Amino acid sequence: MDIGVSVLYPPWFSLEEQLEVVRHADRLGLHSAWAPEGYGQEAVALLGLFAGQTSRIGLGAGVMQIPARQPTATAMAAATLDLLSGGRMLLGLGLSGPQVSEGFFGVPFTAALGRTREYVEIVRRTLSGRPVEFEGKHWTLPLREGGLGQGKPIKLITPPVQERMPIYLGVGGAQTTRQAGEIADGWMPFLFSPEHSGLLTAPLLEGIERAGRRREDVTVAPLVATAVDEDIEVARAAVRPLVAFYFGAMGSREKNFYVDLAERYGHGPAARACQEAFLAGDRAGAAAAIDDELLGLVALVATPDTLGARLGDYARAGVDLLIAAPLGDSAKVLEALAEHLPAQRDRAVAA
Repeated sequence: MDIGVSVLYPPWFSLEEQLEVVRHADRLGLHSAWAPEGYGQEAVALLGLFAGQTSRIGLGAGVMQIPARQPTATAMAAATLDLLSGGRMLLGLGLSGPQVSEGFFGVPFTAALGRTREYVEIVRRTLSGRPVEFEGKHWTLPLREGGLGQGKPIKLITPPVQERMPIYLGVGGAQTTRQAGEIADGWMPFLFSPEHSGLLTAPLLEGIERAGRRREDVTVAPLVATAVDEDIEVARAAVRPLVAFYFGAMGSREKNFYVDLAERYGHGPAARACQEAFLAGDRAGAAAAIDDELLGLVALVATPDTLGARLGDYARAGVDLLIAAPLGDSAKVLEALAEHLPAQRDRAVAA
């Protein structure tokens, strides 16, 4: 199992802290560094900065939001980042949620499967260097109606370094995960529980089989809130506020994907108590509502002595790339994770 890192946006990390995390991960030999994107921090600009400050680590968009950009604009940005980094770009895409899609971008949160499938197809066609021609339900290129009628198929002038740039989908529902198995190179769930991996990955495997693909064609790459400390309570305290934020802020009282996921894990009451406290403005109470068992399912909290065993749980659950969001002492977390990189283990066996 490979290990990457996700930098967190403010208030968890300042820009300077994000950059230092990525530089340190590059020095340690981690697989990849992923820049998130919400409604305050834009991934493309960050990845351009990271490209100029690193030399070997993969650079991932985790994730660029589909409602924020036309698919050809996403492909153009990804190709530029691939050129800036010498072929290190990993393109993560996601639909965001209805509050952000409709509230911030003004794009209806509808037809998730059809929009995602067309979007990925257009991005791939654009990155291939072929003239972009596409006629679908959600996008038509060149434009047929509503313009001057002068559009023509155009190809990207500066193609990426990579012949095929990996496209990851940050999705979690059964139908969208099934589609990821059909069309994506990677799947990026959040609040992934190794103990419930069969439940979570079943739709992915169905999609892979439906498309006539192999399991190794799709990288399972969950984003995992991670803290490592000699005192397990310190590690838990570092992770709780981020998990509470997702239960409380990433959705509405009526529809929150992560609360629904906790319900599937058998911990709905704790997640709903967290959500209610968060929506009432009690962030400390929201964090406290997440019991140790639920926290241990959805995050990686460990001591240096227990970290190896917990990473083994993820590997046995079918995770190919664990993307750790380091909390607490981020340098200590990265250094502890680096001790368990495949190259480190290989050297230890050889010795």
